[in-house]
Amino acid sequence: MNLLEMARESGMTVILDGRIGREEYHSVCGSLAAFEQFANALRMVTASENVTRSDRDDEEIAFSHQRRR
Repeated sequence: MNLLEMARESGMTVILDGRIGREEYHSVCGSLAAFEQFANALRMVTASENVTRSDRDDEEIAFSHQRRR
């Protein structure tokens, strides 16, 4: 998940994109509507990742029960 790309797709603008040493710095600005759209996109990605992680955890639990038998 690339947060900067998600912000751009939501209508926000990256106004600072720099590096000092190993650290990268980014500043993003936009309207409240763009920020709400970004927040909703982030929620959807996070929920999707949680479902995938939950499915994977369920498979690991089932596999560990099979090994014990």
